[in-house]
Amino acid sequence: MVGIPAEYEVFTWVIIPLLIFFARLADVSLGTLRVIFISKGLKYVAPVVGFFEVIIWLVAISQVMTNITNVYSYIAYGGGFAAGTFLGMAVEERLLLGTVVVRVITKRDASALVSHLRGEGYGITVMDAEGSTGKVRVLLMIIKRQNLPKVVGMITQFNPHAFYSVEDVKSVTEGVFPGKKTGFSVNWRDPMGFFRKGK
Repeated sequence: MVGIPAEYEVFTWVIIPLLIFFARLADVSLGTLRVIFISKGLKYVAPVVGFFEVIIWLVAISQVMTNITNVYSYIAYGGGFAAGTFLGMAVEERLLLGTVVVRVITKRDASALVSHLRGEGYGITVMDAEGSTGKVRVLLMIIKRQNLPKVVGMITQFNPHAFYSVEDVKSVTEGVFPGKKTGFSVNWRDPMGFFRKGK
């Protein structure tokens, strides 16, 4: 009886599962990012990511079907899916994409905080309101997510006991952001102006 070549065994039981694992790692990571891009309103980036995602997925699933009796292929497929989900979320945290609305509610005088934030170039809307324990001040601002740690640091510096919440914003048409002293109009869904009137 002729033995199976060692090279064939290595290819079947090691190389193919590794290929499947890394292909799944890549396509699930891209899939996670694609969903995030869609939620952020980046409608020109998401389809490009989706194109590469599905191509890589086809490579992975074709290898699984070709080696359907190889149990390591199934393990690699599942492992790549789990690792890709984790990697996609980690990359999204690093990218700091999109804009957020920060809502601050405080009973203390917030004039120093407001002046400081405006001096840094942030646009703030200030309102008087009434909470369950009396009158409060409500501060609303829309900022880029990458600036969130800095803004939170300012809030805790000037008013450590202020209540604040952060929510994602899908799109913004106008706003005042650091680096711009006056309001400006930006269409975040069409930043390059492909669909401007007259074009």
